[in-house]
Amino acid sequence: MSSEVKLQDWSKPAAIAIPKGGFDPATAQKGRYGPIFPKTPACYGFSIVAKVIPGREDAFYEHAKNIENTIATQPDALAVLKLHYLRWLLFPIKGETYFMYQGIFDTDFDKYTEDAVALFGATGLKTVFENLEGFPKNWQTNPEAFIKFVRDHQCPSFLEYGEYPYVSADEIKKALKLKAAFSDMLDQMQ
Repeated sequence: MSSEVKLQDWSKPAAIAIPKGGFDPATAQKGRYGPIFPKTPACYGFSIVAKVIPGREDAFYEHAKNIENTIATQPDALAVLKLHYLRWLLFPIKGETYFMYQGIFDTDFDKYTEDAVALFGATGLKTVFENLEGFPKNWQTNPEAFIKFVRDHQCPSFLEYGEYPYVSADEIKKALKLKAAFSDMLDQMQ
C-alpha cells in the first residue's frame, strides 16, 4: 500500500501538524491566486478574523437568519461550494467586535472563493463580509480583491484532525443514503 493511500485511509483517524503560516513555501502547490493551502484530514478550509465595522453587528445575525431561511427553502443553495461546515463567531477584543469565519469544504481555496463570488453574483445575494473593515466594495466583479481580503485575514490552523479523514461531503451523504436504504430493507424483512 502506498504512503498516499495510507495517508488518505478514511477508516482510521488522522491528524496533521501544519507549518507556521499554513503551508510549507518550498512545497506548496501554486494556485491562480497564490499558494494553495494543503488538503488536510479535515479536507480544505480556511479561517479568517476581521474587524466588524462599528454598529454593524446586527447585520451578522440578520444574515445568519437569511441563510437559515434560504437553506430551509432551497437545501442545495450552497451546494456548489462543497461545504462540510461553516462556523461564524462574533467576539470582542478591547471594546471592538471581530468576526471569525471558519469553513471546511472539498475544493481548494481558489475554487471555493471563485465559486462563492460567482454564487453570490448570480443570485444577487450579499455577503456578510460587506460589514467588515477593508472588505472590497467591488468584490462581486473582482474575485482577486475578494481572495486578497480573505488571504490577508487568514489565520492558518496549526493542527487539523479528522475522525474520518479526507472524505468528501458527497461521499458522506452517499454512505448515509446507503445506510438508510439498508435499514429500510432490514425493516421490510421483519
